[in-house]
Amino acid sequence: MVIGKNIEKKFGDLKVLKGIDLNIEKGEIVTILGASGAGKTTLLQILGSLDKPSNGEVLINGTNISSLKGNQLARFRNQHIGFVFQFHQLLPEFTALENCMIPGLIAGKSEKDAGNRALKLLNYLGLSDRLEHKPAQLSGGEKQRVAVARALVNDPLVVFADEPSGNLDSKNQDELMDLFVDLRKQFNQTFIIVTHDRHLAEKADRMINIVDGVIVDE
Repeated sequence: MVIGKNIEKKFGDLKVLKGIDLNIEKGEIVTILGASGAGKTTLLQILGSLDKPSNGEVLINGTNISSLKGNQLARFRNQHIGFVFQFHQLLPEFTALENCMIPGLIAGKSEKDAGNRALKLLNYLGLSDRLEHKPAQLSGGEKQRVAVARALVNDPLVVFADEPSGNLDSKNQDELMDLFVDLRKQFNQTFIIVTHDRHLAEKADRMINIVDGVIVDE
């Protein structure tokens, strides 16, 4: 499903990633664990098409995303990749339902179809009574669940999560990881999660440890 081949990333003379090879299967929940500066977020951004490798390539479901450019890359990202970020990145002027609909509308779905899909996901995630609330009216855990619903609205091939529990208390951290497991069971969804939290990482199917830009064990 997601294959990385000899991924390297340089910033000037600094080599952040030093030849990463990995293969993540459909329906897997994989965590990428590492200390600050280890290169885990850089790797996630490259795997998720937000950045280009200095060397190597990334394939998602057989498509070499490293060779895609401009609108072609943006279209692939919108249709096949979901993102969950530490700070949610919800638009403050829109409701939970509207925030969740946005990727569907960008993909060209009708307002009705995007709304029905968003409504189904938000209901599934226990937010049926928060649909018309704006982000400022939601708790941290609720905002994160809206972000998860938004990531899933286009039924992506893979969801990338960058420190998704970083702003949550321990109870909400556990609930978020349990949610990822439930979503995998329900939708056979693939999740790749960057974290520095070993407790969270160990709940995944597989844990990849990165130290100084290289995988040291799985």
